[in-house]
Amino acid sequence: MSRDAFLHLPIRDRVAAGEGLARLLVAYRQRPDVIVLALPRGGVPVAYRIANALDVRLDLLLVRKLGVPGHAELAMGAIASGGVRVINHDVLHYARIDQASLDAVAARETEELQRRDRAYRGERPAPVLRDQQVILVDDGVATGATMQVAIRAVRQQSPARIVVAVPVAAPDSAQLLRSQVDELVCPLMPEMLVAIGRWYLDFDQTTDREVLDLLQRAWQRSCETTV
Repeated sequence: MSRDAFLHLPIRDRVAAGEGLARLLVAYRQRPDVIVLALPRGGVPVAYRIANALDVRLDLLLVRKLGVPGHAELAMGAIASGGVRVINHDVLHYARIDQASLDAVAARETEELQRRDRAYRGERPAPVLRDQQVILVDDGVATGATMQVAIRAVRQQSPARIVVAVPVAAPDSAQLLRSQVDELVCPLMPEMLVAIGRWYLDFDQTTDREVLDLLQRAWQRSCETTV
């Protein structure tokens, strides 16, 4: 059976995306050294289903896209917790973005990243990733900027293995990511991606409340299994 058979087009929603990816990640099931890291917000419902199906830990990796002013969906880079930054110089050149404009967007997104960290994690410490099998999850990859900065942030902590799991990605971005990680799980790589939402029936924005609810469920389950 082909990998794309695990997901039907269009993808019903992020829940279906997570369930499909979980079937491609069964080798990681019930391993104590495995942790699924979601890229909020859209990656959280996908990652929750994966972690639940595999019976492994779920946590967050906070990343913010640096969108081109006036065209926020076009990423000129991304930032992650810990000061990690990736810049897409081709987009900067194409969109004629100067350093002052880039810095202004980066400052605004850093503030939002810090807000989300407080809102989602509260006093809960960030997970220790050293020697862990880390599965990075998002609801799709277009330019790959946010996932690249996520990979860099994780690699700084010396994990045993980095896996990227996404339901759909642009082929060029998927090829680039594959060269940066130990394994890429991506069943759908349409030649004309256009936008991630095009490949979903339901691609409504994930809210902070939904993120908090799923995290609390996952963390509560984790506490119960360790008691």
